[in-house]
Amino acid sequence: MGGMGFISRHQSAIFHNNALINLHTVEAARINGVKRYLYTSSACVYPEYRQTSCRVKPLKESDAYPAQPQDAYGWEKLMAERVCEHYRDDYGMNIHIVRFHNIFGPYGTWEGGREKAPAAVCRKIAIAKMTGKRQIDIWGDGEQTRSFCYIDDCLYGIYRLMMSGYLKPLNLGQDRLISINNLVRLVSRIAGIKVSIKHVRGPQGVRGRNSDNTLLREILKWEPEISLENGMADTYRWIEKQIQERVRAARATSAADADALLNTWRK
Repeated sequence: MGGMGFISRHQSAIFHNNALINLHTVEAARINGVKRYLYTSSACVYPEYRQTSCRVKPLKESDAYPAQPQDAYGWEKLMAERVCEHYRDDYGMNIHIVRFHNIFGPYGTWEGGREKAPAAVCRKIAIAKMTGKRQIDIWGDGEQTRSFCYIDDCLYGIYRLMMSGYLKPLNLGQDRLISINNLVRLVSRIAGIKVSIKHVRGPQGVRGRNSDNTLLREILKWEPEISLENGMADTYRWIEKQIQERVRAARATSAADADALLNTWRK
């Protein structure tokens, strides 16, 4: 999978590849007698008609039906949820299903088109800081909203789910809604610079998406705790370091190569 740029251009490949991965994996688990199985689903399963406003109502697990995911990725994730539920019912498999809401953090993809919004924003602002060119491009008007969950919270949530007896789909994400424009402002403060935003045409996904954590709190007696500010600070520092190291290595060969890298990463 990847960010909206990749998802919008590779619908058939995403559906085909993910379907094969998930069908083969759950069948292999059945054949080999796996005791506990985790299926990582996505908030992309939620219907587009529930996500048409920036001020979206938080999405609870029962909102997935009647189904209308926006893209092939969402449809395939929902299909695989159904497969897992049937394997659970037919074979007695202990299958946990988690719906991630925009997980981010260091060590993730930050370039090449598959990166998510937090990593893309960090990269663009790090480049702006390095080059002094303080204008960055953002797809759409930037008022589209999401909630973002730091990777450490995600991992701890998975652990708690796997230790539980709960076998139905469960949201795992933050429930703090933020616009992409405000995410840019937050990362700019972390970087210690001011940037201007140029809004350009590009895929934006749904208008708004947020997690309803009511069931998460009830089932796991816990919810994500790491603030967006702290998570983005860790993510920004790591991405900035990757850029500095890559540019330094490129400059050792050719100043033109370094400039070409920087120009590519601005987009």
